[in-house]
Amino acid sequence: MRRLLLLVPLLLFTAGCGVVQSSEGEATDEAREVARKAGERLYSRRPRTAEEVGRSASGIDGVEVLRLTGTSTHDGDGVDVVVRTTGSAYNEWLDPDVVTVRRCFTVRVSPKSEWREDPRDVDCPDSPALTFAPPLEPPRLPYEELRAKLPRVPENGRVDEAEVRRTLAALDLHPAIRTEVKADGGRVGVLLLVRGNGFDPQDCLLARVDPGATEVWVPSRIQRMPGEGGCTVDNALDPQPPPH
Repeated sequence: MRRLLLLVPLLLFTAGCGVVQSSEGEATDEAREVARKAGERLYSRRPRTAEEVGRSASGIDGVEVLRLTGTSTHDGDGVDVVVRTTGSAYNEWLDPDVVTVRRCFTVRVSPKSEWREDPRDVDCPDSPALTFAPPLEPPRLPYEELRAKLPRVPENGRVDEAEVRRTLAALDLHPAIRTEVKADGGRVGVLLLVRGNGFDPQDCLLARVDPGATEVWVPSRIQRMPGEGGCTVDNALDPQPPPH
């Protein structure tokens, strides 16, 4: 009789609310939600290599990267990332203790992916989590050095393009920094550029040597966006007006 009385509340709860999900099922749903949110953070139209995607995923709290498939987001079906996440739940009707599970899911990263796409359940690979070296820092553009070394020409003088080129050569710039020099109308313009990813603002430095004035500056962020023309030697010679 006592056992029957103990079962009555549970039966009434089940009848009123439908089948009660186990704590393990709820914990698995929580782990899946972590993977889904990871997919949201990885979602982007910007091309990235599999390593870049994996590095980004491994930096998300609660996410371990176990496997990468594909070479880049814009090749073929993109990059599949197998992640392992954790979820916990407690259901006082069915489980006396908190239940914690570790589950694995595949998150697809591709321009073809849908926003908030649900991750696929997969078996966890029998391998340790992948580790990634930190990304290479882009070389620093030598603003102060360039400003100090470029020639100062008197107002009635003549700018020597060859001297400007020798100045750049003496700076011993990083190989990833592209330089361009152009003379026009008695002035010489200079561009120092680090190649960008085609989506984010480019890293560039402009300079102009005029009789009576030598200037070095960084274009505005808007002008450094791809396609805006701010990071060109022509913009060094004839600067664009500031953005409104």
